[in-house]
Amino acid sequence: MEANTRSTGRLPAAFLTPGSSSFMDFLSEHSPELLPGNRPLPPVQGAIEAPHGTTIVAATFPGGVVLAGDRRATMGNVIAQRDIEKVFPADEYSAVGIAGTAGLAVEMVKLFQLELEHFEKVEGAQLSLEGKANRLSTMIRSNLGMAMQGLAVVPLFAGFDVDRGKGRIFSYDVTGGRSEETGYAATGSGSVFARSALKKLFRDDFSENEAATAVVQALYDAADDDSATGGPDLGRRIYPIVTVITDEGFKRLTSDEVSEIARAVHERRLEQPDGPRAALL
Repeated sequence: MEANTRSTGRLPAAFLTPGSSSFMDFLSEHSPELLPGNRPLPPVQGAIEAPHGTTIVAATFPGGVVLAGDRRATMGNVIAQRDIEKVFPADEYSAVGIAGTAGLAVEMVKLFQLELEHFEKVEGAQLSLEGKANRLSTMIRSNLGMAMQGLAVVPLFAGFDVDRGKGRIFSYDVTGGRSEETGYAATGSGSVFARSALKKLFRDDFSENEAATAVVQALYDAADDDSATGGPDLGRRIYPIVTVITDEGFKRLTSDEVSEIARAVHERRLEQPDGPRAALL
C-alpha cells in the first residue's frame, strides 16, 4: 500500500472512503500505533520522572464559564518549567485544562482538537457540549494503560452550551469517568486547596471579571499550600492563564488583563496573607 501511494501520489482508497465521524476511530483502524495509549513503554524500574502540570480551576457565571491554570510544571521535587501552557481551546465554544503528565496531556489535547475538527468537517455541524465531554472521556479511558504505569492525564473541560445558553464544567477521573460540576471545579495536585477557596468565594451572580478574580484567588491559595502549584510570579511577569468562554466564543485574557487582576490580588494579600474572609454565618 505504501509503495503504491508513493508511485501514484494518491492516498489509498481506504483513506478516502467515508466512514466514522470520529478521527480516533479512523486512526485506530488504520494506524493504531499512533494513538498515545497504544505506544509500548520501555521496561523501567522504580518511578518514572516526567514533568507534571498542575493546577486547573474553573468557575461559571451567568454569561459563561472561566477556565484557568497556573504555569508551573514539576519533575519530582524540581521545578521543570515556570511558564508551561496548561489551558487550550478545544474549539470555538470549549476549552480544556491539563493536569498530570505534561507531554501526554498536551498530545491528548491536540488529538482532542483534531477529533472535534474532524467531526465538524464530516458531519457539517458541531458536536454538542455533552458530546464533546463524552469524546474526551473516551480518550482518557484509552490512556488507562499508561496511567496505571504512572503517566496519568486528568483534564478539566469547560465550555458554553449554546443549546442551554450557559457555561458548564466537566471533571474526570483517571479511568475516564465523567462528572458535571456545579458552579466551580478544580483538578491537579493543588485542587483540594483551590476548590476549598472557590467553595467560600463562589457566587451565582458573578460578573465575568469577578469570576476571573475568584479563580486567580483560588490558584493563589493552591500555590500557598501546594509546592507543585506556581502562584503569580510578579518578578518574572509570569501570570496564570485565564480563559473565558461565552456565547461569543473562546477568549484568552491578555497578559496585561491577568497582570492587573494578579497584582490587585497580591496587593490585597500584603494586608491579608490568607486571602478574603468568608462570613461566619
